[in-house]
Amino acid sequence: MSNTKIPEGVEFRYRPIAEFRADTTDAGMTLRGHAATFGDVYDLGMFDERIAAGAFDDVLSDDVRALWNHDSNHVLGRTKSGTLRLSVDQRGLLSEIDLPDSAAALREAIDRGDVDQMSFGFTVETDTWETTNEETGRELRTIQKVKRLYDVSPVTYPANPNTDVAVRSLEAAKTERQPVEEVTDKREDERTTLEAARRLLELAKR
Repeated sequence: MSNTKIPEGVEFRYRPIAEFRADTTDAGMTLRGHAATFGDVYDLGMFDERIAAGAFDDVLSDDVRALWNHDSNHVLGRTKSGTLRLSVDQRGLLSEIDLPDSAAALREAIDRGDVDQMSFGFTVETDTWETTNEETGRELRTIQKVKRLYDVSPVTYPANPNTDVAVRSLEAAKTERQPVEEVTDKREDERTTLEAARRLLELAKR
């Protein structure tokens, strides 16, 4: 990955792409693959995650780049120029990239099967959290809406999915959703304090 500054809050996810392929025509080579799939639950280490159908509906008109290894110095395509086309089908986010002549080495690596994974950079608009294992406290994050899609990238080594922003999202979700017993204890403490204040007030009146 390049030293280009990545906007704060951007997360990266990779998926092994079974149908990842490059079609060669007289006009060049077009790379096709799903950069994200809907409904699949994947392990991010500290928690599980899935992407809901419809998560990308509001970002298909974004000015998105196709990059090689998320490196902004190696642009493979762009939606604005029509060399990158994004669409949504039943499976997920489908990307089609018209590879430039300068990507000859990448074309060969894809043809040989050396490169067969994609990654995408994004920020989240809406997500939900639920506890799927009460004993371990295992959490499942569902990304309901993507706020912005920055790039889709074929990658040599997948980006680490355990990003700082994802960890912060987990902690924030736990803070916002207090366990029922914690809320009950807090209310009980408040009632005890109120009763003590009332007794002191009655004693002062005598």
